[in-house]
Amino acid sequence: MRLTGWGPIPAAAVSVLLVGRRLGAPILAAALLLSGALTALAAGLGLAGTVALLTVAGASRALLDVASRSLLQRSVPAQSLGQVFGLLEGLTMAGLAIGAVLVPVLVHFGGSRLALLGVAAVLPLAAAAGGRALFSLDAQAPVPVVQIALLRSIPLFAELPAPALEGLAAALTPVELPAGAVLIRQGEQGEAYYAIAAGQLDVVQDGRFLRRCGRGEGVGEIALLRAVPRTASVTARTDATVYQLAREPFLTAVLGHAATQRQAHRLASTRLAADAARGNDGQVAGTAEPS
Repeated sequence: MRLTGWGPIPAAAVSVLLVGRRLGAPILAAALLLSGALTALAAGLGLAGTVALLTVAGASRALLDVASRSLLQRSVPAQSLGQVFGLLEGLTMAGLAIGAVLVPVLVHFGGSRLALLGVAAVLPLAAAAGGRALFSLDAQAPVPVVQIALLRSIPLFAELPAPALEGLAAALTPVELPAGAVLIRQGEQGEAYYAIAAGQLDVVQDGRFLRRCGRGEGVGEIALLRAVPRTASVTARTDATVYQLAREPFLTAVLGHAATQRQAHRLASTRLAADAARGNDGQVAGTAEPS
């Protein structure tokens, strides 16, 4: 059964609120709400009631999918995530195939009402069997709250979907820089993007000061997006904390989302033009990004 309608729209809004929070209770609640909506559909409540229940079912189904995938994303090592999600897709398709066989059988013996009740019973049974394991997994999974907040403050990532933002936050690695340390050296190959969490960094190109960067800004995207050597050097003016994001997860997140890709290329073009125009005293507000 494919659930459509307006349900996924409020579910998408609610899923944003789940980022950085424990997910065991929302997963269980969404599963039981979906089961309850399917059970109520079997009662035959008329057109208006059916539309309302399908909306609830669609919303809870979308929320269940987002929350469960987010928890899986937290719990699996980054290097194994692709394989695990591939296995999940395979199991999902297998479940749909089994349902496609069983539902007609239930319809044959008891009509559409029995089919709905049979499908609705699956989720409570699964919750009873795996609820304890679900909450245990949720309690043990790390939640990158600080990293999520940092990425949210950077305009480059403002339009990323909530699950993608959390996945990106989990891939960040903290780097402590003493004052005077060189983070990026002009002319080198770019292998990472850096989100600034604390402190101040100076951007210098060919010996000319361009701008000063602080928390909520990022450096390093131009070399990754344009496949060119670093266009400027970045040095810690004060003791600083930055979070390093390797090339592969950065490009996967940015280029895999159309709005974010457009934003990234727009920021890179603006930064390059501003650096060329402002020279020695150039300092531009916004996401500071040398490459």
